[in-house]
Amino acid sequence: MLIELTVNGESRAAVIDPRASLLTILREDLGLPGAKNACEQGECGSCSVQIDGQLVCACLVLAAQAAGHEVVTVEGLAPVGHLHPVQEAFVEHGAVQCGYCTPGFVVAAATLLDRRNSVPTEDEIREALSGNLCRCTGYGAIINAVQAAASR
Repeated sequence: MLIELTVNGESRAAVIDPRASLLTILREDLGLPGAKNACEQGECGSCSVQIDGQLVCACLVLAAQAAGHEVVTVEGLAPVGHLHPVQEAFVEHGAVQCGYCTPGFVVAAATLLDRRNSVPTEDEIREALSGNLCRCTGYGAIINAVQAAASR
């Protein structure tokens, strides 16, 4: 099955298995490894991407469902050679440990700040990131990084 979609501002086409997830197509067919394959059940948020500006777990979306839509991955949050303010803040605040969950947290935080609430409270940040799990940090640095990004 051939699908056409826009990924990070670029029109893309892929021949897919109709049962393939968006995550699989992004990583294996389109060469975008930022979204991570961890739980495959939508529980960890490591595969978070935006579809038409909405945060989704790419492991739960069939690639065919994304046909004709705008998908933004962590690689597409900022122009090539630049970092999104959330990415800059994660680096500055040490919000990265092993890095496996980081792309999902960054996409979730960017969705919050860019699309929903540019000046969130700490509780609103925690709620927006509640679909993302990290096994390395205590979340403090992540919350601090999102607060710093919001102040920019």
